[in-house]
Amino acid sequence: MASIPSTLQLVDAARGYEATPGVVIDLKVKGPESAPPLLLLHGVEGSDADSEFTDELAKDHRVFVPSHPGFGLSPWSQGITTVEDLAYLYLSFLERQNLSGVHLVGLQFGAWIAAEIAIRDQSRLSRVSFVGPVGIKHGHRTDRHIMDVFAEDRATVESGYLAHSKRRSKGRLATTPREEVQVLSRNEEALATYAWEPYMHNPRLRRWLHRITVPTYVIRGEEDTITSSEYAQAFYAELPAAQLVKVPLAAHAAQIDQPRNVAGIIRNQF
Repeated sequence: MASIPSTLQLVDAARGYEATPGVVIDLKVKGPESAPPLLLLHGVEGSDADSEFTDELAKDHRVFVPSHPGFGLSPWSQGITTVEDLAYLYLSFLERQNLSGVHLVGLQFGAWIAAEIAIRDQSRLSRVSFVGPVGIKHGHRTDRHIMDVFAEDRATVESGYLAHSKRRSKGRLATTPREEVQVLSRNEEALATYAWEPYMHNPRLRRWLHRITVPTYVIRGEEDTITSSEYAQAFYAELPAAQLVKVPLAAHAAQIDQPRNVAGIIRNQF
């Protein structure tokens, strides 16, 4: 059966931002130019799904919202194939923007990227917030503390990802606008590329989380079934300057379920 041609207009060198030589990404910037900078790294949902949360953060921050290569409207870039590559990409981005005192916020998969950034170089960071983080291995090698989102049915994944059904997908992709389906497909393909093997973690990351010494929040939705409560506790326990905050009426993507509450926690951090 012939594939349906994509109608998405990915950014190019003219419409995108060159985050590092040869790598162009889709970049949105919100908030007052004079406000403290905040770098927001999205999860599999893509940056558009976090718009309400982003608007809350932008009330008193200059929020930089990139789409990772392969997600949304950002094209794939040769040589960017691992989460470590993404970490170095965003370190270069911070240098090119000459940003300092940055509040780094990572959402789910984006929290993994944020951790990889911070263990390498936190000289430009003022603080870090992880929302529903993944990226480490907890327990025995056969223990499963992160749901296999590639194996479970979509309804099970979405119920763990979002607590409120009204915020979930339309269910039947046949009735969803083609462009939305194409973005969804790109995002899930990109997640698989970066996080399939080893599944949703870097075996070496946990060993180095102690290097993140700036003030840190680990934020978890109380109804999250994508990751276990033990997993969040293990992530938090490795961070020397962290607080663990649980958000009621929220699942894995707490920033979508409770955008004002989560943004309020981050904006008033410490």
